[in-house]
Amino acid sequence: MSRRLVLKRRGDPSHIAYDEPVNDSRRRERRRARERAVRLRRRNALFALAALALIAGVAAGAGGGTSSSDPGESAKADLPPVPTLPGGGRRILPGRQVVALYGAPQDAELGALGIGSPDSAGRKLVRQAAAYRTRRVKVLPAMELIATVVHRDAGDDGKFRTRQTDAVIRRYLRAARKARALLILDIQPGRADFLTEAKAFGKWLREPDVSLALDPEWRMGPGQIPGQTIGSVDAGEVNSVSRWLSGVIRTNRLPQKLLVIHQFTSDMVRRRQTLQRPPGVAPVLNVDGFGDQAQKKAKYTELSQRRLTNGFKLFYKEDTRLFSPGQVRRLKPMPRFVVYE
Repeated sequence: MSRRLVLKRRGDPSHIAYDEPVNDSRRRERRRARERAVRLRRRNALFALAALALIAGVAAGAGGGTSSSDPGESAKADLPPVPTLPGGGRRILPGRQVVALYGAPQDAELGALGIGSPDSAGRKLVRQAAAYRTRRVKVLPAMELIATVVHRDAGDDGKFRTRQTDAVIRRYLRAARKARALLILDIQPGRADFLTEAKAFGKWLREPDVSLALDPEWRMGPGQIPGQTIGSVDAGEVNSVSRWLSGVIRTNRLPQKLLVIHQFTSDMVRRRQTLQRPPGVAPVLNVDGFGDQAQKKAKYTELSQRRLTNGFKLFYKEDTRLFSPGQVRRLKPMPRFVVYE
């Protein structure tokens, strides 16, 4: 059979072929050849596009401009870094044990934190916190500063309390940061309410390392006078504070904050079974009161709550035979918050 030369279309890798009888095997070979040709053209086209993109990118860079293919990535890059706690991380509880000193600078009788300068108190705090540190327990030091101080004198507004100045709070916050510790603002409200007092310290509570404590012993009702009456608070008022604090945390992208609630009688926090735990807030029921070890252990057993985090208060002067860190750890449930006055 004669054969004649046939010119095939440009681009086919076998653009010269002979017209001859074709069997199945030859058809398969030609089909595979065409498929290879298609893949080759596509690959060459992709390489050409990549080269053009590279050239365009170099030209844009030479012109000083930058671009992002993903606007979301650019927006993320513009966000400020997420604030963290002293020592890193964004959660205090349940992963750590907080060890604090309590007091105010107006009088050494208000607690250990007010003895000496804020820096010297910070050094004492670091030593005390170190005694609790073990391979299993990560400790976070804290300064619990009485920010609203109760008085027997009604004052001009009749609220029986005064507030620390910004200068005082700033000094203690600076000392706390030097000690890599939290600052906790404690409220003894007198005849004011806890939410009003908490909001008065709003600018400080927007800091990532500042938490809050409430002292219902000093929450007075109408006609009551601090020192003559043991105060109390309803859980609803505490919940209003915790919800507000949760909003501060959410709005400012802050780490978790403690909300410490002191108590030494069973009715000091009324309806405490209804205490809420809004996002970002770690409520702590701190068992207060001084005495000997048997009395304090019995009080802790009576007032601690399994469903909430518990705290334990120790008094350097008033307690008989001060609990050691090991004895504190053996309390059931183990206190995650320990504060010394």
